[in-house]
Amino acid sequence: MSASAEWPVHSPFAREHFGRGKAEGRAEARAEEAARSVLLVLAARDFNAPDDIRAQITTCADLTRLGTWLTRAATTQTLQDLFDENESD
Repeated sequence: MSASAEWPVHSPFAREHFGRGKAEGRAEARAEEAARSVLLVLAARDFNAPDDIRAQITTCADLTRLGTWLTRAATTQTLQDLFDENESD
């Protein structure tokens, strides 16, 4: 276990902020994995995502939106349809 994980967190301030950092790190990791999944499905379907689309996907931190994009990536006919907010899933 790392030294920072063994540090005794006694004050309310420290407990709040130490726990928040861990939760934020987990959420960020889930978003990164979801973004990788979207790009993997697109690549498997022979979509060559340009840099601007890759950036839009990889910088998104909204897990719900990434889940929608992942579902759409499996069936979309165009990359633009992936982001169409009028589509229902």
